[in-house]
Amino acid sequence: MAEVLRALRLYVLLQRASARGAMQYRLNTVIGILSGALWQGTGFAFVWVVMHTFPSLAGWGLAEIAFLYGLRLTAHALAMIPLMSVNDIQWVVRNGEFDRFLLRPLNPLVQLMGNRMGIAQLGDLVVGVTLLAVASRSAQVEWHAWLIAFCFLAIIGGALIEAAFFLAFCSLSLRMIDTFALRVFVDDIFSKFGSYPMKIFGGTVEWLLTFVLPVAFVAYVPASVVLGRLDDPWASAAPLLGVVLVWLAYLIWRRQLDHYQSVGH
Repeated sequence: MAEVLRALRLYVLLQRASARGAMQYRLNTVIGILSGALWQGTGFAFVWVVMHTFPSLAGWGLAEIAFLYGLRLTAHALAMIPLMSVNDIQWVVRNGEFDRFLLRPLNPLVQLMGNRMGIAQLGDLVVGVTLLAVASRSAQVEWHAWLIAFCFLAIIGGALIEAAFFLAFCSLSLRMIDTFALRVFVDDIFSKFGSYPMKIFGGTVEWLLTFVLPVAFVAYVPASVVLGRLDDPWASAAPLLGVVLVWLAYLIWRRQLDHYQSVGH
């Protein structure tokens, strides 16, 4: 536990240094945040247009899908803000920079995560939280202590699920040449399919997005609980899946790290 707390403290210090460095170029930072917000805003604009053509999708109205979209986007932002620099892993390995991480008395993953902060993802977070606030009022969600706690844990759990798959695929770059295309493919699945009710896909696709690639557990299942569309007891345990998957992803990272070979061999 002491080692974990030390790693967490050093990670926070690294991210603070990264944030201070980013703020030296304030206009660039503002543009990065605005670009993230505009990108996600246009994504939701497409949903808004679709919902004005089809007022209901699988029984979900615009306010409910906006809540679902906001839940997924908030979880996505919380996953990517600390992990964005891990996305550079193939270049870090190819340029021989990863060797330096192995020589320092700190977990290499913590060092890699602390390289830079996901600036554009702060814009994602702003849009996600705004959608959650506005949509929950429009959908007339009756908030109470348990529901607030569940929604908070669901966002954390959804972030952990997405982070787990991202980390697992990034870790493969320690042994493979490049996994960027695979990561983009999986990220597209989470973003494009995770923003809609799973019922509209039906059959095999719905099953795959629930039990093979658990996109449904990022936002659809938690949103269904909050909106009163799902009252199965197992659904309340959805946030726990993120903890399990992150643990498995870290085991994959450690396994790949054991087989890492320097570019200079």
